[in-house]
Amino acid sequence: MINGVVNVYKEKGYTSHDVVARLRGIFGQKKIGHTGTLDPEAEGVLPVCLGNATKLCGMLTDKRKEYVAELLLGVTTDTQDMTGAVLSERPVTASPEEIKATVMSFLGTYGQLPPMFSACKVNGRRLYELAREGKEVERQTRPVTIYELDIVSMELPLVRLRVLCSKGTYIRTLCHDIGKKLGCGGAMKSLLRTRVERFTLGGAKTLAQVEEAVRAGAGDALVLPVDAMFSHLSAITVKDGCEGSVQNGNPLFLRQITGKSGWTEGELARVYDGGGTFYGIYAFQVMKGNFRPEKMFLSR
Repeated sequence: MINGVVNVYKEKGYTSHDVVARLRGIFGQKKIGHTGTLDPEAEGVLPVCLGNATKLCGMLTDKRKEYVAELLLGVTTDTQDMTGAVLSERPVTASPEEIKATVMSFLGTYGQLPPMFSACKVNGRRLYELAREGKEVERQTRPVTIYELDIVSMELPLVRLRVLCSKGTYIRTLCHDIGKKLGCGGAMKSLLRTRVERFTLGGAKTLAQVEEAVRAGAGDALVLPVDAMFSHLSAITVKDGCEGSVQNGNPLFLRQITGKSGWTEGELARVYDGGGTFYGIYAFQVMKGNFRPEKMFLSR
């Protein structure tokens, strides 16, 4: 089984689940998961986890993400993008300066109302399921954070935006909210995800490119090893004869490992055996003088 993360360029027309299904066939293994849904008409970076790297899925979902989106002002739809039914059309009367000021007013944290056409759950049901039945239910706003927001270009009624945001942010809802505040309405015309954590657009491969590499015997070169995701952490090595502590999920004491000194409370470390096998992530406990398991990745 292959363990690691592949940076996939999700093309238009594919769901995130479609990508996972294709990769299961390409790599010949079932244990594969994606790190956050991209709408079928959106494209761009989609890190996909293979093997024991599926334990990373939730961790990558929580990371900041960067997008380039096209906002079409003067129109609203039931899906908040151009795949839905048009609900209203209005002229765009705001000046470029007013539009810029309104866009930038969303920088920071604000309460975003999840769209009905979304995977959010209300009373155990996905909102998109209810929307397809013609139902609209009450939803609660959720705090999202827009860390960076730039206007790349403006050719009214089209405004191109670059957005760096927190997990759970709906870019089409951001477009809708900007249009609503301007009084003319707005909908997302296109969406390109350009970055998720360390995975960027420049390193992303299409499914066809991944398949070609695997057929040529070069698929491993596309897979980032699990421990590389934690390269910013210090590494420790379990001494010979002490591997049983790790394999049984027990804490590791300083006498059982080699590595740097001067650990602080809660400091995380990558744990390896003498042969370089990566076990997982441990956290240091000052009072107990040991490392406790945080996330284990060793395949048994």
